[in-house]
Amino acid sequence: MKPRIYVVVGPTASGKSAYAVKLAKKVGGEVISADSRQVYRGLDIGSGKITKREMAGVPHHMLDVASPTRVFTAHDYVRKARPILEKKLKAGKSVVICGGTGFYIDALLGRISLPDVPPNRELRRELKGKSAPQLFAILKKMDARRAKDIDQHNPVRLIRAIEIAKALGKVPKMKKPASPLPDYEVFWLGMKTAEIPLREKIHARLLARMKSGMVAEARRLHKSGLSYKRMESLGLEYRHLASLLQRKTTKAEMLASLEHDIWKYAKRQKTYWRRNAEITWKNPEKLS
Repeated sequence: MKPRIYVVVGPTASGKSAYAVKLAKKVGGEVISADSRQVYRGLDIGSGKITKREMAGVPHHMLDVASPTRVFTAHDYVRKARPILEKKLKAGKSVVICGGTGFYIDALLGRISLPDVPPNRELRRELKGKSAPQLFAILKKMDARRAKDIDQHNPVRLIRAIEIAKALGKVPKMKKPASPLPDYEVFWLGMKTAEIPLREKIHARLLARMKSGMVAEARRLHKSGLSYKRMESLGLEYRHLASLLQRKTTKAEMLASLEHDIWKYAKRQKTYWRRNAEITWKNPEKLS
């Protein structure tokens, strides 16, 4: 049987990583992570990065491949991940692509074309001092469709979207699905989760991260040279941790606000994948 590509997707805290490990062990494959924060070295607890123990001996790729002080784009992800994917398949190994960053996965598999728009340094300087709500308002006026899908709290992605919209008029739509690897079958597996259990998992997972030293991790990152501004641009956990470390909020306020934002992010992830009719939705606790 030819090696296959399995894609495990779903919202945060839905059990993707554990399912991917079980699946990889079953098919004798390896895992390629597709997470926009887990590519960065040192962003471990806050990003929910899988541990060596949780990997259970299954090789994982595309973790810890970039410095958190520098922006790592979808272009960068495809440039690094695509050779790994092709090499493993040609060697006869099945590959499990696992992650919550849908844009990375779709770009890797050729389902969307990444616009070839070079950085606009002048525009970036102009936008650098603006807040995320201000950037989101600008993008909404320029490209309302892209504004519906984007993380409106992430300045880096907002600026890039504005940059593309300014150059092309709008951010290009997703192309009709077409695999750039026609010799290999692609199986899409989504983690099916009901609203209340997922909320409970998000809550429990956040408390577990705090107990594991998420705040101390952020403090170490800052001491090692990661500015608070850059930490904020990494989104979600790190944006809230930067606020806490700068004493702009209390721990209780941070936890409440962060949990709310994680839940909103999970809903955006579910909305993103709902458009993909190829996905078979599975119970993450069961692997058949």
